[in-house]
Amino acid sequence: MSIKITPDHRDRQAYVYVRQSTADQLRHNHESRRRQYALTDRARALGWSEVVIVDDDLGRSGGGVERPGFERLLLAICEARVGIVLAVEASRLARNGRDWHTLLEFCGLVGCLLADEDGVYDPRLPNDRLLLGMKGTMSEMELSLLRQRSLEALRQKARRGELFFTVAVGYRKARHDRIEIDPDLRVREAIALVFRKFGECRSVRQVHLWLRQEEIRLPAVEQGPAGSRIVWKLPVYNTVLHLLTNPIYAGAYAFGRTCSRVSVRDGRKRVVRGYRRAQSDWEVLLPDHHEGYISWEEFERNQRLIADNANSKGLMARGSVRRGDALLAGLLRCGHCGRRLHVSYSGTAGYCVRYHCRGAHLNHGTERCIAFGGLRVDAAVSAELLRVLAPLGIEAALHAIDARAADNSEVHRQAELALTQARYEAGLARRQYDAVDPDNRLVASELERRWNDRLVEVHRIEEQLAALATAKVSMPTAEERARLMALGTDVEALWHHPGASAETRKHILRTAIVEIVAKIVGDTIDLVVHWQGGDHTQLTVPKNRAGRHRWTTEAETGELIRALARQQTDAGIAAILNRCGKCTGKGNSWTESRVRSHRSAHGIAVYRDGEMAERGELTLEEAARRLTISKMTVLRLIGRGAIQARQVCKGAPWAISAAELAGLDARTALARRPQPENPDQRSFIFQ
Repeated sequence: MSIKITPDHRDRQAYVYVRQSTADQLRHNHESRRRQYALTDRARALGWSEVVIVDDDLGRSGGGVERPGFERLLLAICEARVGIVLAVEASRLARNGRDWHTLLEFCGLVGCLLADEDGVYDPRLPNDRLLLGMKGTMSEMELSLLRQRSLEALRQKARRGELFFTVAVGYRKARHDRIEIDPDLRVREAIALVFRKFGECRSVRQVHLWLRQEEIRLPAVEQGPAGSRIVWKLPVYNTVLHLLTNPIYAGAYAFGRTCSRVSVRDGRKRVVRGYRRAQSDWEVLLPDHHEGYISWEEFERNQRLIADNANSKGLMARGSVRRGDALLAGLLRCGHCGRRLHVSYSGTAGYCVRYHCRGAHLNHGTERCIAFGGLRVDAAVSAELLRVLAPLGIEAALHAIDARAADNSEVHRQAELALTQARYEAGLARRQYDAVDPDNRLVASELERRWNDRLVEVHRIEEQLAALATAKVSMPTAEERARLMALGTDVEALWHHPGASAETRKHILRTAIVEIVAKIVGDTIDLVVHWQGGDHTQLTVPKNRAGRHRWTTEAETGELIRALARQQTDAGIAAILNRCGKCTGKGNSWTESRVRSHRSAHGIAVYRDGEMAERGELTLEEAARRLTISKMTVLRLIGRGAIQARQVCKGAPWAISAAELAGLDARTALARRPQPENPDQRSFIFQ
């Protein structure tokens, strides 16, 4: 019996601390756990009748992670309820200096002993304290060496491309150090379909929505008691994103794509895993390592497109296509400061688009850089795009026909593959049911249930195929195909077709254009269009003057209203403008209220009764009454120049000076008409 053990120690409890580092050790290293639990017998042999086992930390590392069992042990020691703590070795209690020396300090303060398989130690004694400190240091060093050797071995194996913790869906292990494409045809075609649709939609979200809309399931690996197996599920967004961003599908082996970050919280080390690294920081990247679903060039192109679709990811990312009529959103860059231009909408229905550079104002409080309306700029860039794409119109029309057929065939193909697999599983369940002993009802009933479930799944997929056949998208008829081909020759008509949405136009623009640099020089907007492939085009667009907008009334019409307002009421002006075919800025006909609104906006005075008389002007009717002749005779006199008169426009009232009519003899004026060139030709006017 150790002389270090006193009756005061035995009056308190003995604590046995049990720990294993990982769940794998719990499943396979049973002897270590048995040795630790056997310490209860040693505690009783040392004279303790009350023994407490602390095994809350089974499956937890001693390297600094949170350990509730160890915390409970420290609490009991501080409350002076523990006389001795037993463990197989120091590494069971702690693998880091902080926890180990905290334990020694508390045990020394309350007089608690420590015991392992080598002996009993009193932390208050200098020699024991020195020995315990060395054991803790050696345990910490041992953990560091083991971790270093293990990580270096893993890295060495990864550099050869032979390290596989798990295998992505669509592949399987051929040997312990090689992988190959899954031989299951349904799995291969489902994964290939995701990459094809991304090439068409150019958006992860759009691919995800299309798969959900068409109810196309994707394979997933599910871990169970019998090992991993393939299950089919409707995809979530992260499933599609993982498929498109995993380099394994491009035939490349990658290691070190993620890393861990360590922080200290509440005095404890916190390790957060799964932080993604940039491709340049990956530890290992081996292209052409195995057979891929796509090429490495296509994979890199997909990554650039996904990064470019990200919103709020810096100045260089264009962002995804958003709602709104602004066609150049995300493509315009300020030629003065280099920032990406923002978009704003105004007006009652949000139809007024405006581009402006406000990054410096938002971030640094400086003056705003540039701003301009979007109507003319969108129209100029669209016209240039149509000019470039005009030779490709026929090819685009043919591609549209093929794409319509391909979408329908892909959905039908996936349903056929699902039906083939479901029938196989139903047949397998039937064979298992037939093979069981009928008297073994416990097994037979379960196999019968599985068989019925497989038959229900077959019936569901058959109904889905029947629905697809019924609702099958009809291919264009010969007449529709000819009409589509005709539209292919007129790309501009397709661009402005009501069925072409703003989102479609934006996708076309982004496919052809990398970015557009805009600068304001005087009253013009200078644009430099950077096309895909490296070509550039310079455009100059006149900038709207202050106060002008797309609905501004034509200047000629405004001048007519200003002149007519001195002769006619608002209702009369509206009638004259409509007879002349003049429209408002929005293309509407004129009404009395619209004329009144225009006058008020431009400061034009309203017509007053007697205003023409005050200026000494007569109308056609008034002149005819004064001369006692008909209106047609007055018109003939005006045509011959005998009377000077003014008419603002055709259909407007004549303004005849009253002074012109003083002393005028209408008959004499009519008689003085030019003689015909032929002297034999006689006049029909008789005196």
